[in-house]
Amino acid sequence: MKIHFYKYQGTGNDFVMIDNREGNFPKNDTQLINKICDRKFGVGADGLILLENSNTTDFKMVYYNADGYEGSMCGNGGRCLVAFANQLNVIEEKATFEAVDGLHYATFKKGIVSLQMIDVATVEAFESHSFLDTGSPHHVAFIEDIENFDVTTKGKEIRYGSPYFEEGTNVNFAELIDEDTIKVRTYERGVEDETLSCGTGVTAVAIAANFSNKLKCNKINIKAVGGDLSVSFDRQNNQYTNVILTGPATFVYEGFF
Repeated sequence: MKIHFYKYQGTGNDFVMIDNREGNFPKNDTQLINKICDRKFGVGADGLILLENSNTTDFKMVYYNADGYEGSMCGNGGRCLVAFANQLNVIEEKATFEAVDGLHYATFKKGIVSLQMIDVATVEAFESHSFLDTGSPHHVAFIEDIENFDVTTKGKEIRYGSPYFEEGTNVNFAELIDEDTIKVRTYERGVEDETLSCGTGVTAVAIAANFSNKLKCNKINIKAVGGDLSVSFDRQNNQYTNVILTGPATFVYEGFF
């Protein structure tokens, strides 16, 4: 079986994209998805995304982590899927699509995708960290000297530790740069390693920074390892709406597996 795939990356967060509007891809073959995402024996990617038909929106997003299992929402993956839908002529400059966490709206222009994320009504603030769900669960800790921090070791420890255990969480480490900029590094569950960028992760960091009054602005610049993003939002009391993740989504190549 030949599988026609497209490779995209959003600030270094890379994905295998497959047009599954005809429904031919074996969605339950966990081993196949894991093999395609393998960086030594497959295409290599942080995740695999299917673009499927939807009865109510422009398309449907089905996201799999690199381990082969269907995952929660992926912000950079959603942005890349919008660019992919444009390449397939499914959409032009605006899109509405359904994902595991609900409906998303997006715009695409000159390689930049702005994606509306879910509203965030609850941020759990603790002395050492914050926890919130931005389509995927995220632990956020602000630290110093992030460049030399052991993200993989510490991230894995938190990801499997109390209170998350087997279900786990994504883990973000962040350092304030100035009054509207944060540097972020993320350990992603499902990938089980540090990734160059995480869309739901940087969204969580921006909201956590605002919620804890570390930053007062409602548009925050993010410096991920793989590139720059921005997160904007409206805050009323402690609820966050109109949450927009913006950044580049880049086509890399296409081929057959």
